[in-house]
Amino acid sequence: MGEPSADAVLATALDPPRAYGPPAAEAIARSAAADFMVEEDLGFAPAGSGAHLLLKVRKTDANTAWVARQLARAAGCPPRDVGYAGLKDRRAVALQWFSVPRPRNALDWLAVRGEGFEVLEAHPHTRKLPRGALAGNLFTVRLRGASGERLAASLAPRIAVIAARGVPNYFGPQRFGRDGGNLTRPAEAVAGLPPVERSLVLSAARSVVFNAVLAERVTAGSWEHLEAGDLAALDGRGSFFAVEAPDELLRARCARLEIHPTGPMWGAGQPESGAAVQGLEARVAAQFPVQCELCVAAGMAQERRSLRLRVVGLSCETERDAAVLRFRLARGSFATAVLRELVVAPETPD
Repeated sequence: MGEPSADAVLATALDPPRAYGPPAAEAIARSAAADFMVEEDLGFAPAGSGAHLLLKVRKTDANTAWVARQLARAAGCPPRDVGYAGLKDRRAVALQWFSVPRPRNALDWLAVRGEGFEVLEAHPHTRKLPRGALAGNLFTVRLRGASGERLAASLAPRIAVIAARGVPNYFGPQRFGRDGGNLTRPAEAVAGLPPVERSLVLSAARSVVFNAVLAERVTAGSWEHLEAGDLAALDGRGSFFAVEAPDELLRARCARLEIHPTGPMWGAGQPESGAAVQGLEARVAAQFPVQCELCVAAGMAQERRSLRLRVVGLSCETERDAAVLRFRLARGSFATAVLRELVVAPETPD
């Protein structure tokens, strides 16, 4: 058999293989925005003084960037001066933090609300909230079925496996836009895009290469094991170290989810991995020449991301017609990576 076509490689990256076989059950997800709730955990407290305000906002069925523009209007500042740690799903209820410069005139922020959002808290802070400034996200996901008890019973064995072993740390489909639209922009047009759109295109380019590498390692069964040449990441931290040859100590730490193998977030040069791992990563990246060139042209450096995602506090409660999942994920990871290992969950149309 020959090499897979470019379309087949892309399709695999957008709908990658599952680690634990077919989903354990079928359910309905997001029949309403309240079925998917996420709360940001900043990991730090507001400073209590400073030239900015941290705003805790509840948004429902609303786009993060749109809410940011409404907050800018209330604060009397340009939208670029509003900070937020990351984008949150539109079809959801999200408790999300934003920052704005403190207005010259006093404003009752707890009265600021609009279609799909309301400000719950306002605290003085020293600086604008930068992207990625999160410890993690807490999720509450309601999966609906004919019987909540039967659905929960079907999910219980898979939940136990995921709690013990984690899931592949895939980027979710929202990273790539509707029907992968963020991957179809002509390369020559990307430089001229508005900054927000350009950032989305570049993020999608990096993410599709990572997903494709992870998909190969899931197929090979090596996504949760250290290989010679891997770069191992410490769980929940940005640091990593080279693995020349995994010994029993490293294997034991990996089995306890203390460390994880990593994959490439593409940029200039070659990945810092070695041996066969680097060969796999370079071979997969070569199947995405346009996306890799975009990352290099944008001045991005080679970085790493954990191939495995630890799912903290995963539990399941039952309602009459639903199973309610609760779990915590590190920043930058996707709840869809957990849900796709559990259920086939067609979403109800908007």
